[in-house]
Amino acid sequence: MDRTETHDAELPKAEQTGSGQPDRGQDQAEPREGSRLYKEIVEWIKALAIAGLLVFVIRWFLFAPFIVDGPSMQPNFETGERLIVNKILYDFREPKRGEVVVFHVPEENRDFIKRVIGVPGDSVRLEGDDLYINGVKFEEPYIREAIERARAAGEPAFNLGDDFPNAIVQESTVPEGMILAFGDNRRNSKDSRMIGFVPLENVIGRADFIFWPIGKVGFINHSAPVPAAE
Repeated sequence: MDRTETHDAELPKAEQTGSGQPDRGQDQAEPREGSRLYKEIVEWIKALAIAGLLVFVIRWFLFAPFIVDGPSMQPNFETGERLIVNKILYDFREPKRGEVVVFHVPEENRDFIKRVIGVPGDSVRLEGDDLYINGVKFEEPYIREAIERARAAGEPAFNLGDDFPNAIVQESTVPEGMILAFGDNRRNSKDSRMIGFVPLENVIGRADFIFWPIGKVGFINHSAPVPAAE
């Protein structure tokens, strides 16, 4: 009996990969890569948005840069120095004597940097280099060396100058909601002796950190006036 050989019809086979699996990489690579790139872009946008929001919050509500302009705070601060101002501190408490603050002067349409000398309720009197608060003579450690140098040079007072003949300040009491602020260089400082008491609402914040020049980087020392030794 003749036997007829039969052969199963060979079906087309999918191309095999080295692992024996159909090669779908070419079809799927592009969607996977595109999806990954899209996710990375979204993540970058989120990160930049968060960073921008943080910068905005920090800049407008927490801290702000300030550039010293002028000699009014010498010898402790020089023109061109860059500071960081703490804007949130005085939301929790009022300024204290000796703190270096930045405040806005509407009449000048600019910001001043000065040192707090009197707080609400203080009666303050200035006679040359002698500061009196509530009838008690106070020393000012932040300008002690400058005063000593001026006296050693034969000058009558450090806080006396021809252009600023206001070394004498009659006794006056700081009202509620105000501060009395002087420049450390009182012979050349436009401060409360000219512009009057500073409303607390105009105080921007406390100067807390010097970040330029590099040689002076560091936190600011807010030395307060202390009662003079008898």
